[in-house]
Amino acid sequence: MSDRGYRRPRPLSPLREHLRDTFWSAPTMGFVCVFVLWLAASAVDEEIVVVLQREEAYDELGSLIAFVQDAKTIVTTISSAMMTFIGVVFSISLVAVQMASGQLTPRVVRIFVRSRISKLTLTVFLATFLFSLLVLTSYESEADPRRVVSVPLLQSMLTLVLVGLSLLLFVVYVSATLRLLQVGPVVDKIARDSFRVLGRMPRGPGGPEGLGPETGRVVHEGRAGVLRDVNTARLVRAARRQDVVLRLIPRIGDFVVPGTPVLAVHGGSVPPRSRLRYGVSVGVERTLHQDLAFGLRQLSDIALRALSTSVNDPTTAVQCLDRSIQFLAALVHLPLGTVHHRDRSGRVRLVQEGPGWEDLVDLAFEEIRWCVAGSPQVSRRLLAGLDDLLLLAPEERKQPLVRHRALLVQAVERAVPVAADREFALLPDRQGIG
Repeated sequence: MSDRGYRRPRPLSPLREHLRDTFWSAPTMGFVCVFVLWLAASAVDEEIVVVLQREEAYDELGSLIAFVQDAKTIVTTISSAMMTFIGVVFSISLVAVQMASGQLTPRVVRIFVRSRISKLTLTVFLATFLFSLLVLTSYESEADPRRVVSVPLLQSMLTLVLVGLSLLLFVVYVSATLRLLQVGPVVDKIARDSFRVLGRMPRGPGGPEGLGPETGRVVHEGRAGVLRDVNTARLVRAARRQDVVLRLIPRIGDFVVPGTPVLAVHGGSVPPRSRLRYGVSVGVERTLHQDLAFGLRQLSDIALRALSTSVNDPTTAVQCLDRSIQFLAALVHLPLGTVHHRDRSGRVRLVQEGPGWEDLVDLAFEEIRWCVAGSPQVSRRLLAGLDDLLLLAPEERKQPLVRHRALLVQAVERAVPVAADREFALLPDRQGIG
């Protein structure tokens, strides 16, 4: 077996990806950072007052007090208006996301949830609101330079800086949200995310042979849901300590219910349950963290909706086919299927089934092929894509492509009675109808 391109799993990778799938983590970290920043700025402001009073620079201190009193009006306005601004901005954004999910696919909502600019914008907006409230608590009614304790000079300036940053991020955020309403940027984002998954996934052909007899199984406990990802580092470590080999039974993306076997044990006893805890993550929907096929699933969903009679948008389907063909072209020479995860000594400790070449080709083309008989633009693009992949594919991977091409030709011949129309629909064209 060859493990070309194998990378040992990173222990914190699943945690990082799960945090990216949440919308609360970034604002929570922002709140902590804002509180620390406020404490530091308050300490600096108090030290400035102490230094000026020690040097008896009461005139300068009086000028600072007058300045921050003027700034207090601005800070008060910011604190009262910021939350209203946040509500209006994100209400509009949610409407835009709802429109995008209705026009394309509900799966595009995850693009908004995982968007760094969306989280950064919300974090800065909320941080500005919280920081302005904290700054208001630092203002004193005392105006005598000899008796004042704190003059929130630095705090007021930092509030103005946060307001400026909020306005800048607002412009960037609106631009990013508008792009979410366009088909091209959405399918491009899905393709780039899929290539990112491909770049960090271990690859290696092989099967379960040589693992020895199966000596036990581990069943799923907890809620039912989709197998989102596997903490391979944790499972490899547990298998190494027990000196066994674990085999993942379901694939990433499969729906599992309580009592379903998820791990088979080969070569020894089942590791303690505590060592396998959090080794398998189950959620309500699929993610792209370790799911190589999920990008193609999303592209197919968008194309199928575009080809439905209620939408009738073949150009969108062609854009999805462009990205699907691009992704398959990158996979055409890569080893697919079973992956063997190894420990530090090079011994196989975890065997994981992945999608094969034929699985991915079927996912990209099967459902779309059923819907293209009445759309010459899509049939021409699909034929051109299949021909391009046939030129790139090695001999052992051509059979699924040849099968889809033959079935597409048969479907068009059955659906289009006029010979001239059939000839036009079966002419390969990379633009569909260029």
